[in-house]
Amino acid sequence: MNLDPARLTLFGSFTSSSSFKPMMFLSLSGLPFSFRTVNLKYGAQKEDWYLAINRYGQVPALAHRGLIVVQSNIILDYLARETGCFLPESEQDQWRAREWLSWEADAITNVAKVRHYNRFRKVDPAVMDYFTPLAESALGVVDTALQGRDWLVGDACSIADLGCWGRMVFMAEGGLDITRWPNIEAWSKRIAAMPGYDHPYSLIPKKDREFDPA
Repeated sequence: MNLDPARLTLFGSFTSSSSFKPMMFLSLSGLPFSFRTVNLKYGAQKEDWYLAINRYGQVPALAHRGLIVVQSNIILDYLARETGCFLPESEQDQWRAREWLSWEADAITNVAKVRHYNRFRKVDPAVMDYFTPLAESALGVVDTALQGRDWLVGDACSIADLGCWGRMVFMAEGGLDITRWPNIEAWSKRIAAMPGYDHPYSLIPKKDREFDPA
């Protein structure tokens, strides 16, 4: 596949919360980029052309300046460092944002599992009984952290917010009612009000597309 090394190129799928994270970053930042769809339904992520890009056979992946960056939160950190967008001002807050991304990958990923097992792959009820409390506990941590705050780190939206909300965006599909966590609900509305934001099904294309904001 021929790629312009100077241009950000994101590989992903419109059903993937992991793809939504960097897609949301790029859309909110107004940066020009290319999107290349990886059709998970038909197993494109396991085809040779994509495995040559991401050996894990997962989405998303980012190509830029001859580099390949994989794993959604690593991509967010790369984009923030490379562009300066959604990067907290102080060094301490930058590390706190990365802490959130690491914690998200361990805890909020349970929200994605509940959604996946509820919508895409039926499992024994005992599996849902195991993962649902873990998802609810993670949501409780975020809700508490947002008490009296607009954003998770500092005074502006950062990769911490994008990484956490990007995974939580499909929580309703897992039967998790956002109104149970009022601070999260208010926070999600602040994110949704930002220019360039849209729901994943609307924001992420189903076909390859070039994004060149005016």
